Amino acid sequence: MAHQILLIFLTVLSLFCVSKSDQTTFDCKMRQLAMEYAHKIQPFRTHQQFQQIADALNGAEEAQNCNVTVPFSVHYNSNRVPSFTLPLSGSTVYVDAEKGSDSNSGTFQDPLKTIGRAVMMARKAGSPSTILLRKGTHFLNQTIELTSADNELAIQNYDGEEAWISGGVPVQPQWKPYNVSTGRSWVVQQMENAIYGDHPTPGRIAINGTYDTWQGCEMMCKANETCNVWTWHDQTQPGSYKNQCWFRFDDVYKPTAEAGHVSGFRTAAANVYVAHLPDVSSVPGLRVNKMRAIRARYPNADPENGFGSSLAAKKWTPPNIPLMPDTEINPDTPLRTTANSFQKYQIGVGGTCKQLEPPAGFWCGNNTNRSTDPRQYLHRHPSGMLADRTVLPNSPYKNVTGAVVHTWRPAHWFTMMFEISDYDPSTGNFSFGRGGFQGGEGVDSGAEFYIENIMEELDSANEYYFDERERKLYFFYNGTGMPPPETDFVVTNLKTLFTVRGSQETPVKGISFRGVGFRDTAYTYMDPHGMPSGGDWTLERMGALFFEGTVDTLVDSCLFERLDGNGVMISGFNRNVTVQKSEFVWIGNTAIASWGYTRGTEVEGMGWDGTDGNQPRFNRIMYNFVHELGIWQKQSSLYFQSQSCQNVLQGNIFFNGPRAGINFNDGFGGGSNLTENLLLNTCRESGDHGPFNSWDRQVYVTKVRDGMTASTIKEYDMIFNNFIIANYHSSMAIDNDDGSCYYRTFGNFFVYSGSGMKNDFGGHDNDHHDNIYAYVGRGFGICGQLEGHVDYFYNNTVVMTRDGDYGNPACSGPGKTVLHDNNIYTPHGNVTECGMSLKEWQAKGNDHGTVAGVLPKDEVILDLARQVLKF
Repeated sequence: MAHQILLIFLTVLSLFCVSKSDQTTFDCKMRQLAMEYAHKIQPFRTHQQFQQIADALNGAEEAQNCNVTVPFSVHYNSNRVPSFTLPLSGSTVYVDAEKGSDSNSGTFQDPLKTIGRAVMMARKAGSPSTILLRKGTHFLNQTIELTSADNELAIQNYDGEEAWISGGVPVQPQWKPYNVSTGRSWVVQQMENAIYGDHPTPGRIAINGTYDTWQGCEMMCKANETCNVWTWHDQTQPGSYKNQCWFRFDDVYKPTAEAGHVSGFRTAAANVYVAHLPDVSSVPGLRVNKMRAIRARYPNADPENGFGSSLAAKKWTPPNIPLMPDTEINPDTPLRTTANSFQKYQIGVGGTCKQLEPPAGFWCGNNTNRSTDPRQYLHRHPSGMLADRTVLPNSPYKNVTGAVVHTWRPAHWFTMMFEISDYDPSTGNFSFGRGGFQGGEGVDSGAEFYIENIMEELDSANEYYFDERERKLYFFYNGTGMPPPETDFVVTNLKTLFTVRGSQETPVKGISFRGVGFRDTAYTYMDPHGMPSGGDWTLERMGALFFEGTVDTLVDSCLFERLDGNGVMISGFNRNVTVQKSEFVWIGNTAIASWGYTRGTEVEGMGWDGTDGNQPRFNRIMYNFVHELGIWQKQSSLYFQSQSCQNVLQGNIFFNGPRAGINFNDGFGGGSNLTENLLLNTCRESGDHGPFNSWDRQVYVTKVRDGMTASTIKEYDMIFNNFIIANYHSSMAIDNDDGSCYYRTFGNFFVYSGSGMKNDFGGHDNDHHDNIYAYVGRGFGICGQLEGHVDYFYNNTVVMTRDGDYGNPACSGPGKTVLHDNNIYTPHGNVTECGMSLKEWQAKGNDHGTVAGVLPKDEVILDLARQVLKF
């Protein structure tokens, strides 16, 4: 009641104030508030980490030239890992990768050299045991497998030292010149902005004029002896930016990934060296002084800056397989009757899904209930493309063995990767081999693409190419002369560093990882993928850390950096897995994924029956710092769950990702809580999505709702007290997509997007109340519902960017939307509902207590945000 009285007071106050506030004045104040909230939920972070948050807030494409600063109370602590106390009981084994020996006793004075030997020693000593890692990099030559014989084993850093566990293999190339010249060349990079955030400055940056094509801009820069870098804005850019050409004269090239821009820079002379590596069979990834090198590609781009291509094939070859499953499973029971959509369990087996593991899934069948044409979204992919020299100017290629084509699915939902099975250099026709299985919903063509691992494309600094037949590594060194002898080169090798595997009957208990770093795993986007439930994802059931059949597993204050696959995979039966206070950065795919098994069909691990509990439950994903992920797979998130329930996501900070920050692939069981998280700069490279996304197309039976009764109805998932900035290409703040139901969303601060609340295609029983929606297109966009399963929208404050409807409710009938006591602010205070003014609609007995007003002052919105977020 007190909160509602305050809302009424603020509403009345805003009506008597002539407000000069708008989104432009609000933006920077809101971003500084986000920084304060980050400090509230993770005060233990370093100054550098808070500066990274500030950079993300200041650097967002819509930011209004803000200067968000780090709070003064943050100390200049540079240590990203804490010091843990030494164990008071059990055995202790020390490992020193630099000074140890596996013939030693494992004491502090006499440490072992390898973690594998330490695990064997700890296992023999019995539980509890602790392995203490000294500073440096601990390279693994094989995945370490932990079982119930290792119960209560802890692996941690010693006394705050920075200890890294690497899946790579260090190599010492003996370089020889291959292509070293004195001339300089030009490199063009699509979707890169080299003058982002800068302004014309005499002697440093200038606007040269406008040109219809980027080639015109490039030509003028080449003709100017002092121009080293150029950026062209295409015709989609607003106002005076349209077709503008900017020059840089300061030789600074630090581009920002941004659609609608093309940039180029004058390179140093060709500086390619070659080394014979007889003991290396492949180089899927290369680290140079711990940084990612780039597999030779076209167009040139650093994948850590985004997809980096607007290249279009001349033609895509459609799928060359019959668009039918071998078997269809679509039983009449269980039947979900709470909506008219997605009522039955549905999978197809075989057919277009034979590449999947297992070869079955929701999108493999013809009963998806998603379109009038059941084959429209059937899992499939193009079988090739035509890209001749007009598209790939350095072609024709002599050798495409090992080359990979990366392409967006049209509409930018996910990326697909293909190996090349055949290539006709005379026509530029590529036939695809393995691949295309990296997303769920099918398509006949690709969109933007790039090609990598091609020798002819080795033309830019920091690129490499490995000839597997000759076992020769070619590297374009970004410096003068050949790489210095002290340069560290590491080849990625392992895809999983640790497997912790037990069973539901005999789980592994009490394994913990504390204060250690994990890095340099090999990419997994070409490994077998499965189709988890009815969301858009396919996924490889893999991670740098893989947990299956565990209880009370802990990952505490660890670092995950430059892993080319997933970070943590929580698979099948797990209870009480905790991942907390850890940092994930520059991750190839998803940071943390939780994916269970069900039963009920002849396909192992698939079915509607989830009552046996063979799923991850009671995960605790808390106070993690996650940014810069989705380097390879753009359908990636901070956290993903499928057939997993009753989990807590609390206090996490996520920014700079290509798609949703948090994704629930289905409604299995429910009972999860999302609270006190800060999400921003999501959906940077994709569309039709939000910072949080869910689907619920597949029917499951669990006992979660009351603990006893098997039911298709899930327990409510709760989303509360989160600060979410739905910027870049986010269409809505909370995207409860196809069929999503039983969500309670309250006490959140949602900023921007087209819509605050969303559900569609049979979504229902979703409640939004006591939220603040700041500068959204409308408060909600929903679908029709059945009697007894309607949506609720009440006690919310909605600040809209326009006058008009504040949502699209069902205005009559048994499925009428429940609306009341909302505070709606628009530029002129004009609010409509159900085809008439708000006052007229209320006069007919509807939407009681809702108030309309003009835009409030910024401080009013921010004070309300502080109240709902409790700081």
